[in-house]
Amino acid sequence: MADRPPPLAGVTVIDLGQVYQGPYAGLLLAKAGANVIKVEPPHGEPLRAREALGGGASLPLAMLNSNKRTITLNLKSPRGAELMRALARKADVLLENFAPGVMHKLGVGAAVLMADNPRLIYASATGYGLTGPERDNLAMDITIQAASGAIAVTGFADGPPVKAGPAIADFLSGTHLYGAIVTALYERERTGLGRLVEVAMIEAMFPTLASSLGMLHTNRDNPIGRTGNRHSGLAVSPYNVYACQDGWFAIICNNDEHWANLCTAMGRPELADDPRFARNSDRVKNMAATDAAVEAWASGLTRAEIFEATGAHRVPSAPVRELTEVLDNAHMRGRGMIEDIDHPRLGRIAVPGSPMRYHGTAQTPATPSAAAGQDNAEVYRELLGLVGEEVEALRREGVI
Repeated sequence: MADRPPPLAGVTVIDLGQVYQGPYAGLLLAKAGANVIKVEPPHGEPLRAREALGGGASLPLAMLNSNKRTITLNLKSPRGAELMRALARKADVLLENFAPGVMHKLGVGAAVLMADNPRLIYASATGYGLTGPERDNLAMDITIQAASGAIAVTGFADGPPVKAGPAIADFLSGTHLYGAIVTALYERERTGLGRLVEVAMIEAMFPTLASSLGMLHTNRDNPIGRTGNRHSGLAVSPYNVYACQDGWFAIICNNDEHWANLCTAMGRPELADDPRFARNSDRVKNMAATDAAVEAWASGLTRAEIFEATGAHRVPSAPVRELTEVLDNAHMRGRGMIEDIDHPRLGRIAVPGSPMRYHGTAQTPATPSAAAGQDNAEVYRELLGLVGEEVEALRREGVI
């Protein structure tokens, strides 16, 4: 039965997140039932500039800020900093992904806000961390991918290093920020005290390099480098993306049983006993020949035909789906991960649910992202008791 309240019901979050990293953590908190209040400067957060362009450039803002109320506040004004301190006294969590030191310079850093409210979880996401010799380096997803080593190991050996298509550094660190916040909330239940938690994008990226680092450990003087769609440690074969009649198809044989099953699916059971391919170590030594055998089979089939054959024989595989196919995918939609909503500025759009499911509680339906300051009157009245002319005076003075 889906009758339990969501796990973060009653938790109030001040979301100062901007662009992707912070707002994604805020979205996950909102989807878990928290009362998330997005705070932006009066001109709006940086993604608002893209929103003004219209079309697809404005979609990320809507995707990452559904299920939040939105207020504006000029933290550079003394009155704005004063109001932020008042809001933080009413909050359980404050999250931000400004550069290190920005909130401190504005007079609303962790030390100030947590002195006002010892129960506050102050969550900071940065590129390189709050300490260390590189803490002040400018950080964007592509620069973190570069600095973390991710770009160096992405692409084909005979080509340049290539960034990952998705904004993996932003979203990995946003997910880790959510985890740090919830961990601190759990601790507060026992101690009554909040704490400062932080996530650095570059540190969130490091564990993803496990396969590459594993190979480097034994080949430090002769690193592999980029391996295209093959295993980044060149330790598994077949492990690749193969051309077929209507696109591309990914196949991995993680053990010798998978390989034997694939040989049966390909109609070539004799390859399972071929000394070039019998064991994974043999296939790794003969990787080009292994890939050639698989692609010779795949090239004559469609993605659907390959998937039917590999599925019937329990071989890990999947078609390379185009984004339009992902948006229309019955599985993702059936589980509620992709949801269509009517947005007041963008029309009918698809927005994400949360990958985290809380059984016994119905999924939180998506609501459209709000315009900058849309909820000023409601939130300032609800949290700070400001009404009518007081709120209007703040607007006139450029505080909100």
